[in-house]
Amino acid sequence: MKIIMLGAPGAGKGTQAKMIADKYHVPHISTGDIFRANIKNGTELGMEAKKYMDQGLLVPDELTVKILLDRVAKDDCQNGYVLDGFPRTIPQAQVLDKALEEIDDKIDFAINVDVPDENIIKRMGGRRACLSCGATYHVEHIPPKKEGICDACGKELVLRDDDKPETVGNRLDVYHKQTQPLIDFYSAKGILKTVDGTADMKDVFAAIVSILG
Repeated sequence: MKIIMLGAPGAGKGTQAKMIADKYHVPHISTGDIFRANIKNGTELGMEAKKYMDQGLLVPDELTVKILLDRVAKDDCQNGYVLDGFPRTIPQAQVLDKALEEIDDKIDFAINVDVPDENIIKRMGGRRACLSCGATYHVEHIPPKKEGICDACGKELVLRDDDKPETVGNRLDVYHKQTQPLIDFYSAKGILKTVDGTADMKDVFAAIVSILG
């Protein structure tokens, strides 16, 4: 079962990806994590990617797909995997499809966690983070015991720049321009499934499970 997660930043696709991975005993693969692991382990692909990253450049799609294919060739991916954060653009999806075709493989489901922009701006604006220990909270859904103070270490909680409405708005604009077309791309292939991401987290997961069977 090979799954791609789609959805705007803050739609909750990462959380759902982890839950799918746990239930179906398949790895949750984030491209960021694979890059870091390859660079840390000093692999040839990792060193090649690092050259681009050190210059502040995007890693080319072909190299990203090479690193991804290297990861999905590992034993723990025999029963499938959940891809989170890739592909982000049509060219990336095309490179991935071609590479999978060459090894007689394909993606089974593209799951779109659909949440309106205004919900995402409100949701992310409520996030609070502890820069000291990394704990995260939400003013409505997971509030700290004492307002503005981390339960774990007692330090002050902050609204990250990434979660400020203007930043979220910009990230959503980029998402709609680059990633939204993937919804049409996978829909044309007949593998797109959309779930209502505004529902409770457990209900969203239940909807995904009913699709995956």
